[in-house]
Amino acid sequence: MEIRLFKPEDAEETALVIEKTLRVSNSKDYPEQFIEDNIASHSADELIKASKERHMYVICDEDCIIGTGGIAGYWGSLTESILLTIFVLPEYQGRGLGKKLIETLEKDDYFLRAHRIEIPASLTAVDFYRKMGYDYKNGNSEPEEGLMYCLEKFR
Repeated sequence: MEIRLFKPEDAEETALVIEKTLRVSNSKDYPEQFIEDNIASHSADELIKASKERHMYVICDEDCIIGTGGIAGYWGSLTESILLTIFVLPEYQGRGLGKKLIETLEKDDYFLRAHRIEIPASLTAVDFYRKMGYDYKNGNSEPEEGLMYCLEKFR
């Protein structure tokens, strides 16, 4: 397994990883329309656009992309950053790859310069991120609009 920076030519395969993960892993926690909207917002074209504004990584198993994640400045802040678009294919979950991806993101320049790092956590993944040291923003343990938790970590 290798974690490397995303390249524009990775976009199609990465979009398929996100789509499958949303349909399989997240479908138990979310309505179909939410899943479909998320798939649309993570198209190959959208991923290429996003990669120009954030540092994106992919996890590869030989020549196949099996996961992705990114980090960016939080609304232009130099002291805050945000983790985004973190997905691992369902058949690879539970093998420590998500942990390795978070550890990679936490070595990125955007993380190292930040005092506070935020992550919008799905209902599906909130416990994973909490095990990685992220806690509820402002102590609010209720998901926003019942859909996403807002977590943060201070350095």
